Amino acid sequence: MSKPVTDLIHHPYVPPAGFAAPQPGVFKASTVIFPNVAAIRARDWKHKTGYTYGLHGTPTTFMLEERIAALEGGKHCLLVPSGLAAITAVNLALLKSGDEVLLPDNVYGPSKALAEAELKGWGIRCALYDPMNPADLEARIGPQTRLVWLEAPGSVTMEFVPLAHLAQICRQRGVTSALDNTWGAGLAFNGFDLGRGDRFVAGSGADIVVQALTKYPSGGGDVLMGSVVTRDDALHQKIKLTHMRLGFGVGANDVETVLRSLPSIEVRYRAHDRSARVLAAWLQARPEVAQLLHPAFPGSPGHEHWQALCGDDGLAAGLFSVVFDSKYASAQVDAFCDALKLFKLGYSWGGPISLVVPYDIPSMRKTWPHKGTLVRFSVGLEDVEDLRADLEQALEVMRRPG
Repeated sequence: MSKPVTDLIHHPYVPPAGFAAPQPGVFKASTVIFPNVAAIRARDWKHKTGYTYGLHGTPTTFMLEERIAALEGGKHCLLVPSGLAAITAVNLALLKSGDEVLLPDNVYGPSKALAEAELKGWGIRCALYDPMNPADLEARIGPQTRLVWLEAPGSVTMEFVPLAHLAQICRQRGVTSALDNTWGAGLAFNGFDLGRGDRFVAGSGADIVVQALTKYPSGGGDVLMGSVVTRDDALHQKIKLTHMRLGFGVGANDVETVLRSLPSIEVRYRAHDRSARVLAAWLQARPEVAQLLHPAFPGSPGHEHWQALCGDDGLAAGLFSVVFDSKYASAQVDAFCDALKLFKLGYSWGGPISLVVPYDIPSMRKTWPHKGTLVRFSVGLEDVEDLRADLEQALEVMRRPG
């Protein structure tokens, strides 16, 4: 007869099958138990036909992968520890020494830093292209170009690029394209099928779609996670092998958090979008603001591309930037940001709390037409009139003589 301490570990009771609840169960595992040696020898971690080791998947991670793939309009999904990890996995899977990767000039900053440091150190060339000028991309694709990154809108400066045209150039030149769709979240547009109606055929988009699940899918500002979604089986397997070799894994409790948030993502996304447009329109009319950068507003760079892709009634997230009149010194803009009470100073976005960050754009872009200081706003889920009042009192502080 076993001792109690052994029974605590090897107790034979198994709960009955058939339990169902609104939220899926959470399975935590590094070790996965096999029924027999034959099962160990027949293990297959590549096709989700069974379980082999925690890094290769559990019922919980498989569930989230399938739901994110459906959200993005893809077939396969891999989970990674962050949005930047998703970008890293794609780069390392598809690039080797002597290859070239092209990034838009307005790409997510850490993606550029990864390419210009780590990838360059491994003999992979990185070059920037003007995403608002498809001819520039076409001219820069060379015999060693293996991967082109796409992003809409541009990071911080919010230009909405002609995505469908850029993706078409990549297909015609036989180059793999990868889209960072964190802003669109699988809701504003489908990264694999760019276009509306019969304007573009199915499969007209990117080959790979990545997303920082940290943002809208999580929705709480408390999870770091990313995804890599594909439709092509061979491409998925290639990235999956690299994913395995890198040892990327995500915690079951974080997966549970995202699973709980996903059913409300569209409701939250629309709420962020709606409030952001109200505040953006109010700021645009203010004399302190020289330029509004929001894809859904006429006059914002690339508005016509957003309109063609997403439609007049399309979605546009809860993110926008403004350029303040150049008569306000950067110290005055900093005072504006410090004076905000509901808008908190902090990076990331997509959570319930509104955020604000000032940026030194000339240090981030090859060319920048504005002289004033840019501030990016991420609108949360607070009452929009309370947020407007917060902006108004902070603008009063900014107008005070230095």
